[in-house]
Amino acid sequence: MITLRNFSLRRGTKQLFHQVNITLHVAKKVGFIGANGSGKSSLFSLLRGELQPDEGDVEFPSHLNIAYVLQESPAVSMPAIEYVLDGDHELREIEAQLAAAQKSGDGIREATCHAQFAAVDGYTARTRAAQLMHGLGFLVTEDEKPVQEFSGGWRMRLNLARAMMCRSDLLLLDEPTNHLDLDAVLWFEQWLKRYPGTLLLISHDRDFLDNVVDTIAHIAQKTINLYTGNYEAFERQRAAKLALHQAAYQKQQREIAHIQSFIDRFRYKATKAKQAQSRINALARMENIAPAHVDSPFHFSFKQPLRMPNQLINVDQVSVGYTDQPILENITLRIAPGSRLGLLGPNGAGKSTLIKLLGGLLKPLQGEYILGEGLQIGYFAQHQLEQLRDEESPLQHLQRLDTQTSEQLLRNFLGGFGFLGDGAIAPFSGGEKARLALALLIWQRPNILLLDEPTNHLDLDMRHALTLALQDYVGALIIVSHDRHLLRTTTDELLLVTNKRVKTFDGDLTDYRQWLLEQRAEQRKTPTQTRSEKATQRDLRRSLQNRLKTVEKNMDKLTAEKSAVEALLAEPKIYEDKEKLQECIRQQTALQAQLKETEDLWLEITEALE
Repeated sequence: MITLRNFSLRRGTKQLFHQVNITLHVAKKVGFIGANGSGKSSLFSLLRGELQPDEGDVEFPSHLNIAYVLQESPAVSMPAIEYVLDGDHELREIEAQLAAAQKSGDGIREATCHAQFAAVDGYTARTRAAQLMHGLGFLVTEDEKPVQEFSGGWRMRLNLARAMMCRSDLLLLDEPTNHLDLDAVLWFEQWLKRYPGTLLLISHDRDFLDNVVDTIAHIAQKTINLYTGNYEAFERQRAAKLALHQAAYQKQQREIAHIQSFIDRFRYKATKAKQAQSRINALARMENIAPAHVDSPFHFSFKQPLRMPNQLINVDQVSVGYTDQPILENITLRIAPGSRLGLLGPNGAGKSTLIKLLGGLLKPLQGEYILGEGLQIGYFAQHQLEQLRDEESPLQHLQRLDTQTSEQLLRNFLGGFGFLGDGAIAPFSGGEKARLALALLIWQRPNILLLDEPTNHLDLDMRHALTLALQDYVGALIIVSHDRHLLRTTTDELLLVTNKRVKTFDGDLTDYRQWLLEQRAEQRKTPTQTRSEKATQRDLRRSLQNRLKTVEKNMDKLTAEKSAVEALLAEPKIYEDKEKLQECIRQQTALQAQLKETEDLWLEITEALE
């Protein structure tokens, strides 16, 4: 159980929390939501012991084993699967003790370590680590690949797998889906549903929250309010609460206006001065109910494109790749104004490759690729965020695109994306970069939008505003996203990218999840997978047999020693020497205990082999 009592926290001059009182119970799955900068990540830093409260208490059991995702991963040369296994600290400690026992020839200690190793499922640890990696999108051939050879996004997936490998009581996840594709998100959801500990999750993916959490912790106005249920339940409860809040606010405003009217009329009249003063005091004591801001702070829309060709892009029998070997073959697409396509497919199948082809970043290896006259492409991808200039303000970024429009109009436009004031933001946060990149893209009035994971780092309010804007967009839209709510509400047709082909997917996102499950089931039936499973079983059996031989040798040794001591005790002379007698009895007792422990271990190994 985690309790915040009269909890307050500042970061710099900004107060994030003030006098918060909440209790989070064991085994609950809690989704933390709130605007970027509201304090979600700071709260997690506090639970990890990296920050201390300015006021109040934070209480949770001292023995709590906390797992979280490292924000950086070292460029080490160790195999990826070993890096993931390092997440199980207890397993690694037992392995070290076992190696030390084997080196010293301590058979009893070695047998005990083997028992502990079995108790923590050590013999299946490598298989479990591989399953985590494969579920998060790694190929079987990448298990032994050095960590340093993976890109930053894939190292973050390794960090996530490492946290999942930990035998934790409390799991802290801060926007874990930002580096995952839809396939990995669907698998990850199922893993989290089975997680037995307490889960605290920061996420801006409403479908992910709906499918994983049973409690919502809403951070706003320096406090935390708990709502029972998933995100959909939170929205209903919050709407009802805001309606009551707004009614109370409006009633109070009428009372304030009435009191203020009396004060203004009579405060300087001697006969009414005392009555006016009492009302001034009442006004000061009255609780200040803030107005309920139910609308998103972000407001923007796409302007009508300057030109709209009848056909934007025609692709006929095109093959494309980064080398002479195509990743996608025989692509045929007709993209016209109003086309609204969502791209689905396994990790690495070529979704981003298709986006790059349509955006002109990759040239066809063969086939016909025709662009409509007056085509204006708006392309959004994560790598573009790094091209923004931290030393420039959002206004300066926009002025470099448009030198003709007045500064005030540019400021008004940027205000809809949450950029207010004059100062440069250095460095930009992930959310600010994403919002600015979208603002620059929208200002250019494209007639086709190519969006590759546009919602990463965006909070729920900004995602809602983007969804509304895309629903009203009149151009063509092609989108890759792990945000199922965005796909469901902005696209009309789904394309499946798999096995080097692009084809229409007849079904919805629920059908796609079933398709993925079927594909994984087929993969498990392949000869390669069968050989891998047999090899794992063979290695496990060999390991158990080796342990059994060690334990049987120890049993023989202990039995012989016990027989020798008992032979001494059978001799009448031993009873003439009390010290020697007592020593023999102590040895007999110790050997009996060790022999029983070893026999129990022998039974466990025998049962495991059977």
